[in-house]
Amino acid sequence: MPKIFSIYVNIIDNICTKVGRFVMYGVFFMMFLLILSFVTRNIINYPLMWIIEMAQFTLTAYYLLGGGYSMITDDHVRMDLFYGKLSTKGKAKMDIFTSIFLIFFLAILLYGSISSLQYTLEYKQKLFTAWAPYLWPIKSLMLLGILLMLLQAFSMLIKDIAKIKNIKI
Repeated sequence: MPKIFSIYVNIIDNICTKVGRFVMYGVFFMMFLLILSFVTRNIINYPLMWIIEMAQFTLTAYYLLGGGYSMITDDHVRMDLFYGKLSTKGKAKMDIFTSIFLIFFLAILLYGSISSLQYTLEYKQKLFTAWAPYLWPIKSLMLLGILLMLLQAFSMLIKDIAKIKNIKI
């Protein structure tokens, strides 16, 4: 296997690992926001309009930016009807087959997120709520998260091909 593939896999895995480990602490920020919402709404009786939307944005960033990391750690959901009974090479072949669909799906999502971000920037799109935040920050994170997952899908594909050929990366 060419050295460029090994370099690509190492770089993408390193980026997705660092981003995923950083983003995983976002769940604590989201918990803080939701506890703050509970306290201000139910105890102080002064509801803050922006908290729930900010928690939704945090959750969106959390699962989109953490997608590549969950692929590396193999923590994503998988239909284990036949997969668990396969050998290591059999699993790699199954992963290669399903990677084709994953890459196609992520490419379509990437295209849609690019056009959505362009629209948001062009028309200065905001949410129609009392807080009315701009949407470009979360759509930018959406684009970045989908791009990282797509790059990680290619990395996983390369690793699966290497498994079949008994090549260490």
